[in-house]
Amino acid sequence: MYVCICNAVTDSAIRQAVSEGARSLRDLSAQTGCSTQCGRCVHVARDVLDEALSEIGSAHSRVELEIVASS
Repeated sequence: MYVCICNAVTDSAIRQAVSEGARSLRDLSAQTGCSTQCGRCVHVARDVLDEALSEIGSAHSRVELEIVASS
């Protein structure tokens, strides 16, 4: 799904940017150009960013639990 029409940024591109280190809307804008033109996509971009960060946090928590459980 396109999140930022002005710069043709999709939700997949946002998730990829997060996997490459984006942790804030500023990071996301620098990596993808999202939210740098008209600004209408800011809310959706932030939602996708937060969701992707949450998924990464959950993945890290699962790995930590597995490490602790195997110790």
